Amino acid sequence: MKIALMDSGIGLLAATAAVRRLRPDADLVLSLDPDGMPWGPRTPEDLTARALAVAEAAATRRPDALIVGCNTATVHALTALRARLEPELPVIGTVPAIKPAAAGGGHLAIWATPATTGSTYQRTLIRDFAGGVPVTEVPCWGLAEAVERADEAAIDAAVSAAAALTPDEVTTVVLGCTHYELVAERIRAAVQRPGRPPLVLHGSAGAVAAQALRRLGRQPAPGATPHGSLTVLLSGREGPLPATALAYAEGRLLQAVTPAG
Repeated sequence: MKIALMDSGIGLLAATAAVRRLRPDADLVLSLDPDGMPWGPRTPEDLTARALAVAEAAATRRPDALIVGCNTATVHALTALRARLEPELPVIGTVPAIKPAAAGGGHLAIWATPATTGSTYQRTLIRDFAGGVPVTEVPCWGLAEAVERADEAAIDAAVSAAAALTPDEVTTVVLGCTHYELVAERIRAAVQRPGRPPLVLHGSAGAVAAQALRRLGRQPAPGATPHGSLTVLLSGREGPLPATALAYAEGRLLQAVTPAG
C-alpha cells in the first residue's frame, strides 16, 4: 500500500505521522511545494494551480490514495483535485474537527489562520455542526509561518497572542490548521487556565489517516513490520525531508522508522 500526502510545507507531518502509526508498513510519498510556499496568501486560482501541480507530481509515483494535508488547500482546491484525479486516485481532504469538538459540549475555540477565521467555509461548518455551543473564532497571526520555519521565539509569540484572544471559559480548542498540530502541547499549556478542567484539543490528523484507510478498504495494523518507505518530492523534485521537519516529534518519527524511498 502506498499513500501520498501533499501540502505547501511541513503542515502535512501530523497526518503523515498518523498514517505511519496506523500502517508502519505503508510506503509514503510526501509532495511539498517549497518553490511556491506559502499557499495561504495566494489567490484561490493560483493556489489551486499550485496544488494541482503538487498532486500530479505525487500521482506519478502511483499511490493508492492522496491526502491533502492542508486546510487551506482543501477549502480552495479539493473539488479541482478530485475532478482531475478521481476515481483512479482517491483524494482525502482535511476538515477542521469542529463536529467532534462540538459534540463534547462546552465553550469551543477554533484556532485558524487569519484567512480562514471568519470565512464562509468556517462559518458554514460552525452553523452545521456547532449550533448548540458557544464558539469563539481565534485568528492565529503568524503561527503557521513560525511553525514552518521552526522559529521557537516566533512560535511562542504567536501562541501567546492567540491564547490572549481565547476566552477563559473555553473547554475545547479545535486546531484549524495542520501546522498547529505540531505544537499542540504548547498551545495546551498556553490556553489551560489554573483551576479549570483539562483542556481538550481536537486536530484532524488521526481522522484523516483513518479515512484514507477506509477509502482503500484497509484496516489499521499498528503492529505491522515498519518497512514502509518514505519518498519526498520538493516541487516535483525528489529530495530530503526538510530540515525543519526534524524540529518536531512527527518529523523525527518519520526519519527514525522509515528507510529512504
